[in-house]
Amino acid sequence: MSNNILVVDDAAFMRMMIKDILTKNGYNVVGEAENGQQAVEKYAELNPDLVTMDITMPEMDGITALKTIKQTNPDAKILMCSAMGQQAMVIDAIQAGAKDFIVKPFQADRVLEAIQKALS
Repeated sequence: MSNNILVVDDAAFMRMMIKDILTKNGYNVVGEAENGQQAVEKYAELNPDLVTMDITMPEMDGITALKTIKQTNPDAKILMCSAMGQQAMVIDAIQAGAKDFIVKPFQADRVLEAIQKALS
């Protein structure tokens, strides 16, 4: 089942946490990005099966990156990651085409459930 996943978060610690959950459960993390601009470039380069995308990042936020990726690939599967209290942004992200969202701090079972749902 080795699905290729791109992990996008401006915090290296958060990327590491998600990567750890994914790799322990048989997913293949093909790349990382620390802002929306990098996410768009890496998406084009790697064509992953799924992206985990932080909402609040420097240079380009996650929602802008989501919309940009969706313009080039309407079938892109993107999961948004948000801290508590970002509900309005989460709604924007879902309306822009995000498959689901996961809330920080991450709980492994919730992350895996959202990823399995998005990929199926």
